[in-house]
Amino acid sequence: MGSRWSGLLRTPLGASAGAAVLALVVLAIIGPAVWGGAAEAIDVDALRDGPSAEHLVGTDGLGRDVLARVLVATRTSLGLALLATAIGVLSGVVLGALPAVLGRRAGRLVVAAVNLAVAFPALLLAIFLAVVFGVGSQGAVLAIGFAIAPPFARLTQTLAASVAGQDYVAAARALGVGRTRLLVRHVLPNIAEPLVVNAALGAGNALLAFAGLSFLGLGVQQPSYDWGSLLGEGLNRIYLNPAAALAPGAAVVLAGLAFTLLGEAAAAAIGLRATASHGRLPRLPALPPAAPPDPSGSVLQVRDLRVAFPRSGAWTVPVSGVSFDVREGEAVGIVGESGSGKSLTALAAAGLLPQGAVRTATALTVAGQEIRDVPDRTLRRVLGTDLAMVFQDPLTSLNPALRIGRQLAEVAEEHLGSSRRAAHERAVERLADVAIPDPRRRARRYPHEFSGGMRQRVMLGMALMAGPRLIIADEPTTALDVTVQQQVLRLLQRAREEHGTALLLISHDLAVVASVCDRVLVMYGGRIVEELPVSTLVAGPAHPYSRALLASVPQMDADRALPLATITGRPPDPGSRPPGCPFQPRCAHATDRCADEVPPLEPHAAGHRVACLHPQVGPVGPAASPSLEATS
Repeated sequence: MGSRWSGLLRTPLGASAGAAVLALVVLAIIGPAVWGGAAEAIDVDALRDGPSAEHLVGTDGLGRDVLARVLVATRTSLGLALLATAIGVLSGVVLGALPAVLGRRAGRLVVAAVNLAVAFPALLLAIFLAVVFGVGSQGAVLAIGFAIAPPFARLTQTLAASVAGQDYVAAARALGVGRTRLLVRHVLPNIAEPLVVNAALGAGNALLAFAGLSFLGLGVQQPSYDWGSLLGEGLNRIYLNPAAALAPGAAVVLAGLAFTLLGEAAAAAIGLRATASHGRLPRLPALPPAAPPDPSGSVLQVRDLRVAFPRSGAWTVPVSGVSFDVREGEAVGIVGESGSGKSLTALAAAGLLPQGAVRTATALTVAGQEIRDVPDRTLRRVLGTDLAMVFQDPLTSLNPALRIGRQLAEVAEEHLGSSRRAAHERAVERLADVAIPDPRRRARRYPHEFSGGMRQRVMLGMALMAGPRLIIADEPTTALDVTVQQQVLRLLQRAREEHGTALLLISHDLAVVASVCDRVLVMYGGRIVEELPVSTLVAGPAHPYSRALLASVPQMDADRALPLATITGRPPDPGSRPPGCPFQPRCAHATDRCADEVPPLEPHAAGHRVACLHPQVGPVGPAASPSLEATS
């Protein structure tokens, strides 16, 4: 969280808002001591004068300097507004959190009360409460605080409900954690950031509301004064001395704007839109050039692909120097442990990397079109027609507010120019193609009304809507049972056969890859360490890591008396990879040379490349893979 907040002051908006708020705080502290005397000094010879050298914005009815009074009033205006904001935020958080602690019936009553309060405009509610609590500073603080509490309560309820459905909250419930402790330890800390952002926005609104109440005579009373009361006094003679009203009015606007901009900048920082400047980071080191792209027969060509993230003034490079091709109608699998860079490679190839990531490549083409630095409009055309994605979790990939048929039809309307009726009919046909029973009726259902396997079929049907030449499937069968997994794999195979679609399949399941793909890319430490045909993968790969992965797959005919085989150690951290071969710390065949040299991906046999200084030969078994460790 600290790194995200530190990005707040590194943006022009955040720095300007922070400086303005800091100036207000400093002014509130020193204002009465520096200008207090001038603000109270009565000059009977300058009653209601206009601007002059002695009084820059004029004087009031007693001859007191208006500008000095505006500066002194900063403490009262700012202090009371912040106090009202604190009351509103605290009350709102308590009200919003109560339904999670109280029983169902009492919780519903609290929610109903909050919904009723939110229905009233906040300013009208503040005026009403100011009359109830009594005219004066105390009543105005309570009125504004309780008026802004309902929106905070609604926000807290919404955020708490979204967090309450997370697995870690369910795990805490399973451990017997009580409601109050669950709320304090597991829910509130995870919704604190958006609440802080809205508190900053609320402070600006409270400042404006407080000035409004004082302007109406419901807030600060004589002999005390704040910006709102000064504005009311100046407005009575605005035609004689406009500056007397302009000064407190400008103070209210500028202070409210400072807090509002601070909240907006904080929202940008928390949303990761405010990132560190890339100009302060060192240049990424150059990679050795890869083979030039061959335009013949390839639907996807990747050369020297690298994905980097800025972190703590340096670069973290989870994917480095990846080059491969996917030919027309071919199925290529990418395998490797979690963190090896499989999914990032796929997202980079599709131009769907998260914000903040930097993608570089010497060539990146889809269906012969270069997509490295194309406009978003061009990239959208490529994603909608030539390339389609199928993600691991279809429930989060489908819009829960739209019917299934509408979501599929949108693809045809956007990219094929189909009419609404024609697009819907095409969506029904695609649902039938992926074996959705009663597709016309199912097209009117929402995603939550489908099972996990059917949702994944819907995602595949959506991918096929515009007849793509390449489908990138990122772990499409991970969350499915074996039976549904086979159905999805058959649908992928049928899409290849009937539509000639190429497939890039990302998976950690070697059995799935072996049953679908023609060729396999093995990734480790953000690099391709072996590229080989599926037949060679089954017969015996050359890289020790590939052999270790294969040996770790349980076999039906394995001796049950023996423990399962695993790979020793852990994959390297992308931010601190060891020099030399990335697999060297875990490899039993490693030598001193492996610790110093990064082996290039070189030809090993026909259609087979390996990045290893000591490639292995022969079938894989427990005895043939000394890098395996027995565990029970």
